[in-house]
Amino acid sequence: MIEVTRNNCSDIILPMAKVVVFANQKGGVGKTTTTVNIGAYMAEAGKKVLLVDFDPQGNLSSSLGITNTEKSVYEVLLGEVAARDAVQSTPQENLFILPSNLNLSGATIELSKSDKKDSLQYLKNGLNPLKSSYDYILIDCPPSLGVLTVNGFVAADTVLIPLQCEYFALEGLKYMYSMTIKRIQKSVNPNLKIAGIIFTMYDSRTNLGKEVIKSVQDTFKQHPEMVFHTVIPRNIRLSEAPSHGVPINHYDRNCIGAKCYEKLTKEVLKRV
Repeated sequence: MIEVTRNNCSDIILPMAKVVVFANQKGGVGKTTTTVNIGAYMAEAGKKVLLVDFDPQGNLSSSLGITNTEKSVYEVLLGEVAARDAVQSTPQENLFILPSNLNLSGATIELSKSDKKDSLQYLKNGLNPLKSSYDYILIDCPPSLGVLTVNGFVAADTVLIPLQCEYFALEGLKYMYSMTIKRIQKSVNPNLKIAGIIFTMYDSRTNLGKEVIKSVQDTFKQHPEMVFHTVIPRNIRLSEAPSHGVPINHYDRNCIGAKCYEKLTKEVLKRV
């Protein structure tokens, strides 16, 4: 995306970050793990990446060893802190984070005081000053379809949907795709694109995982590009990495989980 910035001398054309939101109304689908590891491999590929922890639980922040969250996305939303002042570096070169803390859980109340249309623009407005400084901005949303997640949809150019290979996750996907995202596209962000569905926590030993993948592929057989080819398996090393405060490419880049996320990131970079 290109945007023209004007100054007293001339028009300067600055590349603007592509904003990607990772969303699923169901928790425990590997959304945060996917966000942090795709971000890490993007950064490793030479892209300058900003992660936005937009979940009050702050798991994205803690998974990168971020403990100082006094200046967080919550204060940015309220206009108390400039977004640039809240951004922190991470153990990964080229990878930065706008952290979260539990105060964000009160944002729903704060946002409800605003005009309905304005309440959906807070994150977009907060991120706008940062877009010329990064190649990608990746937003990790809470596991719900509340006002915070809708803010993520409004701020984004593209949606990525991590989907755990289980039945109930599949049911949630149908609702989010057919209802929530379609409504967002019709009402407040007509340019929002769905880059695709990412299968996570796949267990090749069970039939259920295979059935979920086949069901999704059949659902989108007219649009096969909606489904990413790379499948992320269940992998203990992926689960361990957050407790060490580093992404998987720093913790154990030779494990199957790391290799799959590296391959998946190459797919994502071709699509968004």
